Amino acid sequence: MSGDPEQDFFADGMAEDIITALSRCSGLFVIARNSSFLYKGKPVDIRQVGRELGVKYVLEGSVRRGGDRLRITGQLIDALSGRHLWADRFDGEVSDVFDLQDRITESVVAAIEPTVQFAEVQRQKAGKPSQLDAYDLLLRAYGLEHEFTTESTAAALACLNQALAIDPSYAPAVAMAAYCHALRHFQGWIAPDDTHGAEGVRLAWRAVELAPNDAQVLWMAAFAIWNMSQDRRDAAPELFARSLLINPNSVMALTLGGWIEIMRGNQKAGRTMIERARRLSPRDPRDWFSSGALAIAAVADEDYPEAIAWAEKALMQNRRFAVALRVLIVALVKLGQHDRATRVAQDLLAIEPELTITGFFTRIPFPVDALAKTYADALEAAGVPE
Repeated sequence: MSGDPEQDFFADGMAEDIITALSRCSGLFVIARNSSFLYKGKPVDIRQVGRELGVKYVLEGSVRRGGDRLRITGQLIDALSGRHLWADRFDGEVSDVFDLQDRITESVVAAIEPTVQFAEVQRQKAGKPSQLDAYDLLLRAYGLEHEFTTESTAAALACLNQALAIDPSYAPAVAMAAYCHALRHFQGWIAPDDTHGAEGVRLAWRAVELAPNDAQVLWMAAFAIWNMSQDRRDAAPELFARSLLINPNSVMALTLGGWIEIMRGNQKAGRTMIERARRLSPRDPRDWFSSGALAIAAVADEDYPEAIAWAEKALMQNRRFAVALRVLIVALVKLGQHDRATRVAQDLLAIEPELTITGFFTRIPFPVDALAKTYADALEAAGVPE
C-alpha cells in the first residue's frame, strides 16, 4: 500500500514467509503461495475463495512501507460464513521485519487452533541476513526466477551474488543461487564451457552446511545436487526427505522430490508426492512443473497418450519448459506421429540451440537405462543432432 510498485516484491515476500511458517504447523493444511496469490489485489468473495481452494479459513492483509516504518494488518475470516474471527495490526521498524512476521504467524495460529504450541511456528533464527538489503535482493531474485527465461534467471543470479556480497553466509540466498544454476542446467541455458555445474554444487552443499534444518534450503540444494553433481547425486533423495520431515506441506519439495523419484524408476512413490503437491496448491500457476513430471512417469509406464496429455498441459502454461517438450517428442515418436514430433523438436532446438543427444545425456541424469534408451531413440528419430 506504499504507492510504489517497486515495493510489491517486499509485500509478496513477507506473505510468502508467513505462508511457509504456517505450513510448518502439522495440524494445519495451508494452500501454497502461487494459488493464494491469484486473488491478490482483486475484489473477491471470501466464501468463493474458500470453495475454490477447498479451505475453511482465509487470511488476508496488507503491508504499508514508508521509509523505515512498516504497518502490517491481517484478518482471519471463516470462509464458510464470511465471519471475521481475528484481526490485528502490527507496527515496527524495517529492521524488525522478521520479528513482525513471527508475531503475525503466532497470532494467526492461536486464532485457528489454540492448542497449537507457539514454539511450532517460531521461525528459524539461523540464516537470516545481517542487513535487510540482502533480504530485498533475495525477494527480487524470487520474482525474476518466476519469469523463467534465460535473461530473468541470469538477472536472478546477479541479485543473489549481490546479496551474498553483503552477507556470504545468508543460507536462503546461497540455496537459491544453487537452484537457479540447476534451472539453467536442465533448460540448456548455458554455454558448452560453462562452469555453472561445479559452482552450483558447491553452493548447494554450502547451503546445507549453513542451514541443515531449513526445509526450503534443503529442497533447493537437493535439486541442484541431483541435476549437477557427478559423484554425490544419491544424496539428493535423502535431502528431499529431510526437507519434507521439516515441512511436509512444501509444494516444491513434494513436486521436485516426486520428479526425482520418477526419474529413479519409483513412479508410484513419485506420483503420490506430486498428487499431494497438486492438492496443496490446486490452482498453482507453476503447475507445469508437476505436469511435466507426470508426463515422464507416463512414458516410464509406456502410457504414451497420457504422457502427451500431461506434456501438453505443461506447455499450455509454459511454452519454454524444455522438459515437457522433450517428453512430448518421446511420446509422439512412440505413437508413430513423426511429423509432429519433428516440429516439436524444432521448438526444442529454438530453446536449446546447442542441444545434441550426446550433450543431453552428459548433462541430464538418467539412472534407468531403459528410459534413457527410449529418450535417445526418440530424439534421434525427431531430428535432434547426435
